Order: sequence, then structure tokens, then C-alpha cells
Amino acid sequence: MPTPSTTTLQSPRISHRAPLPEALDAQRLSLETSSGRLAYYADTTASGRALVLIHSINAAPSSYELRPLFEHYRGQRPVYSLELPGFGHSDRTTRTYTPELFATAIAEFLEQVLDAPADLLALSLSSEFAARATLAAPARVASLTLISPTGFSTRRLPSERTGHVLRRILTLPRLGRALYALVASRPSIRHYLGRSFTATPPQALIDYAHATSHQPGAHHAPLHFLSTLLFTREARERLYGRLTDRPVLVIADRDPYIDFTALPAFIANHPNWRSETLSPHLGLPHWERPEATIATLDAFWAGV
Repeated sequence: MPTPSTTTLQSPRISHRAPLPEALDAQRLSLETSSGRLAYYADTTASGRALVLIHSINAAPSSYELRPLFEHYRGQRPVYSLELPGFGHSDRTTRTYTPELFATAIAEFLEQVLDAPADLLALSLSSEFAARATLAAPARVASLTLISPTGFSTRRLPSERTGHVLRRILTLPRLGRALYALVASRPSIRHYLGRSFTATPPQALIDYAHATSHQPGAHHAPLHFLSTLLFTREARERLYGRLTDRPVLVIADRDPYIDFTALPAFIANHPNWRSETLSPHLGLPHWERPEATIATLDAFWAGV
């Protein structure tokens, strides 16, 4: 059963030696799942169809990435923001992190916490996990929104065999920790986040990314991400193409880390899918174009 957090709200500008502050000024709960303890934020002061937000996957993701949407919709409808396994306040144990693990965590959350279908919104690579979860628990998802989703590039991923080799190398204790220390340093976080904004990224977002990336066990899941094994090969056919029975919205313009070359043809062949660019942005339109993003989401959900 969900249990309330006792952690108090703190500033995101914090030493990595201190406990991780809250990403959102909201109640944090936890849920025991087959994927381990799953933390999530909730604001259920309003009624209506629930909105579930899922952060991206990288070296330092968190619910803070979706803070603008959580803050806008709280008080208007029930809003939840998940902390996926290996991130935030969820379990960060040593284990093999897989797409199935993340999808199962999402599906179990939908089944155990919500009592009606929800609008599911995922960012970047988590779009693939959200698609998997929808296929696993279709009765729990009313609609799906994917912001800058992976899986629409025409560039081929390394083979799974290569990914397994990379994972074995990256999870070598000394090598993996040393590599992670580089990518999770404040200059590195500032650089990589800076590439996702047309202007300067918010300092608070950088601060929280640095704080969450310096918690015990923070390196485990990101090192699996770097192996490329968290990406689904042929995601369009194996995941997205099977979502034919509910509305799906894609918001994508440009992204320095992925491309959307195959998206227009895919949309043309799937009538329940639609896409918007909301240009210009570099993968985070809810930060750079919040008004346009919210208007697009509201119009989409009104038709669900």
C-alpha cells in the first residue's frame, strides 16, 4: 500500500552528502512493486481523469524535469509524477535494469494506485517504457503523450550483443564509477542540459540534477542506459505500431541526442496518432514553450 513520505521540502541547491530534497512541493508516497520500492509525488486535491508524468532516462533525471506540468495541472485534476527504479527516491539497488523492469513499474503503479484510466505522459526514452506499460495494462491508459520520444530515428542502434558487452564493461565497479563521476559532474550536467535548451537552462534544474546524481546508488541505472540496452530495437514495430486503439500525441521538434526522421511517415500510417512540433525547442517544450505545450495538451485531452 502507498505510504506517505516524512522527508521535508528542501532547496535543490544542496550538498551531495545531504539527503535528496524533494523534486516537487507535493506529497511523496511509495509503493512496493515487483521492481522494488517505487516513489511518486501526488496532488489529488481535484477530481477528474488522472494525469501521470514520467521523467526521462539519462545520467541525472528526476520528477523535477516535469515540474512545469505538475505545477500547472495540480488543483485542476489529480496529478502524479513517478520516480522510476534507479532514480529519485525509488530504490537504487544493484541489479540489471531493463526496459521490462521500467515498464512493469509503470504498469503496476497504474494498476495498484489508480482506479480509472489515466492520461500518461512520458519524456524521451521513457516513452518506450510508457508504450510497453500501455500494452501490458491497456485498460489503465486513456491516452498517451510522448514528448521528444526515442524510437523514431532511422539510425540503427548497436546490436544487443554489443550492448551486452558494453554493459559488462560499464558495470565494472571502478571503471563504471569513474565514468559516472565524469558525466554526473556539475560542468557535465550544465553542458548536457544546455544542449537541450535554446537559451540558458534554469539553474534550479541544474542544481537538482546534480543533487539527485550524487545519491547512494545513483550510478547503477545510468550505466545501463549508456550500454544502449534500455532502448528497444525496432521500437516502432514492436511497441508504437501496436498502439492502435487509443489517442497518442507526439510533441517533437529538434533534439541534440535523437532525431525524428521516421515520425512523419509513421503518423501518416497511424490515424490514432498525431504530432505537433511547437518549435523552436530542443526536447523540453514544457520548459521553453509552456503556454503552447499546455494549450496543445488541453486540446488533445479534451478529445479523449
